[in-house]
Amino acid sequence: MTIKLYCFGESGHSYKAALALELSGLAWEPIKVDFFGGETRSAEYRAEVNEMGEAPVLVDGDFKTSQSGAIQAYITEKTGKFGGKNRDENYDIFRWVLWDNNKFSAVSGPTRFMMNFLPEDKQPKEVIAFNQGRLKGAYDILNKHLEGRDWIVGDGITNADLTCCGYLFYDEPFGFVRADWPNIDRWLTNISQTPGWKHPYDLMPGSPADRA
Repeated sequence: MTIKLYCFGESGHSYKAALALELSGLAWEPIKVDFFGGETRSAEYRAEVNEMGEAPVLVDGDFKTSQSGAIQAYITEKTGKFGGKNRDENYDIFRWVLWDNNKFSAVSGPTRFMMNFLPEDKQPKEVIAFNQGRLKGAYDILNKHLEGRDWIVGDGITNADLTCCGYLFYDEPFGFVRADWPNIDRWLTNISQTPGWKHPYDLMPGSPADRA
């Protein structure tokens, strides 16, 4: 049975789930969510797809879940991939997923949105500057952790890597410059050289070019 993933190309959270599915080898298909057309805010979407009004959403037969971290955990349970080799590694992966969702993607996603998907006169400059300051602290944490490491946890790609990279492969500027963070840059190269890797706009339907 083919897994369905409700997603859209501009969504870093969708990318985390889509990339995990693609690298896992599971059969899956993307279902485009028209976020910019208001689909996630519709009563129909909230009643039939996700009461939280968000993407991504994974549907595998009778099983359905949302939130990228939960989707990644389901893929690991189903395939045995992207988890740790022992209890300690599993908890380490879990803490990085929580850190990303709270401190990293939770800031980079809205910052990128405000800078690239809002009209110039609607962009809250002070909020953007504040968020970029927070993000520098997060980049520093990740960059220092990756010193002498190829992966965030253990000796291979895990959900820790798949969650933290979510917004860093996008081309739209939001204050992240790979060259400024050499360990992050090297780590992102490791991910992009993983067989099966694809850029977000090549992996999921929807891109800024569609609305140009």
